[in-house]
Amino acid sequence: MARSSRMSVQKRLRERKKAEKAELKRETRRQPDNAEREPGTQVAGRDDLEGYGVVVAPSDDREEA
Repeated sequence: MARSSRMSVQKRLRERKKAEKAELKRETRRQPDNAEREPGTQVAGRDDLEGYGVVVAPSDDREEA
């Protein structure tokens, strides 16, 4: 009897751990900003994007025309 009780406790602990891991994964998917980035990952800033031509810098000439 004692053995089956111990096995069921271990099973519940495994299931709880698995559920917590799944919940953590869902949370990081919902809020990618809060997820920690891997070391070495580079993120371009606005100046970099303007330099590449991806983001157009606001100019005063367009407003006057």
